[in-house]
Amino acid sequence: MSKKPDGPLRKGWTTGACATAATRAAWQALLSGEFPDPVTITLPRGETPSFALIKSEIGDGWARASVIKDAGDDPDVTHGAEIIATIRRAKTGVGITFHAGDGVGMITKPGLPLPVGEAAINPKPREMMTHQIIEIANKFNAAPDVEIEISIPGGQEIAQKTWNPRLGILGGLSVLGTTGVVIPFSCSAWIHSIHRGIDVARATGHNHVAGATGKTSEATIRKFYNLPEETILDMGDFVGGMLKYLRRNPVEYVTISGGFAKLVKLAQGHMDLHSSRSEVDFTKLAETVAALGGDDELVSEIIKANTAKQVLELCASKNVDIAGTIARQAGETARATIDGACAVEVVIIDRNGTIIARAGHGDFNAFKPA
Repeated sequence: MSKKPDGPLRKGWTTGACATAATRAAWQALLSGEFPDPVTITLPRGETPSFALIKSEIGDGWARASVIKDAGDDPDVTHGAEIIATIRRAKTGVGITFHAGDGVGMITKPGLPLPVGEAAINPKPREMMTHQIIEIANKFNAAPDVEIEISIPGGQEIAQKTWNPRLGILGGLSVLGTTGVVIPFSCSAWIHSIHRGIDVARATGHNHVAGATGKTSEATIRKFYNLPEETILDMGDFVGGMLKYLRRNPVEYVTISGGFAKLVKLAQGHMDLHSSRSEVDFTKLAETVAALGGDDELVSEIIKANTAKQVLELCASKNVDIAGTIARQAGETARATIDGACAVEVVIIDRNGTIIARAGHGDFNAFKPA
């Protein structure tokens, strides 16, 4: 994740809010012959943002409008993308239907909020667009029978930077946003993706998922268990978000894999492992080493250590298995959080992709490394 800038942060608008604004503008133009520019919408919590139009085109039975997504100060991969809505009249009684244009994905796996075969336009944005269609239709005494097609040029390429391919959303991006507002650095989108990953794994019949703190630990644990892609969760620093969701939506087995420093924080009770939101307590680490039989000199060096990596190296020089103990302690923290919903294993992996400690795998009788 990008570094949070100093000072007050500017909020932005979700892809769903942008699609809703473009939909309103195109539908109003189709009924009146004129595009509102800027176009103003009301969001679920009452905000009334206005959007300047980039594209405004009209033809026989159709109209098209677009806006540029402004995610504020959030490092959103879709910031600056053009969100296009094309509205076409439909047969009387058909109602409102949603379609994926260029750069918007299609759902190919169960477990997501929409069924397989649907455009990846989430329920809340659909609700927001539907509200705009009905409101304008009532204003002009028209039937709300329309096809809404959302396009995001370049969306297929941008989607490769998201969870979409892993979740089975193919061909482009998702149109997301429950409130319409992007809160900078709220991490909600990442945690939402973890939850959807668990949903897909459950819906596709998998009973073992693995949350990884980074790419190295992800690649190592996936190869170790020969796990399919849809069972791997890009947990990052949000172990708490993953475990709390699993407590309510369990699978049989969960593996937590990551580097020593991150998992020391979990062992010490932290649920958010980001460096700006939790720190390694070296005094506690020294107490752990003392309990393992470390001598006074080693304990003193650990209290003064600068990094967890340094602690690992100091313990290795004295044959103290700190990694194994941290794996067990991290497992205890995770099991307390998950409250018995799943069997939990913790795997510590070094920067070279070597497993240096495992704890809890005795409960994984159904899973043996290939």
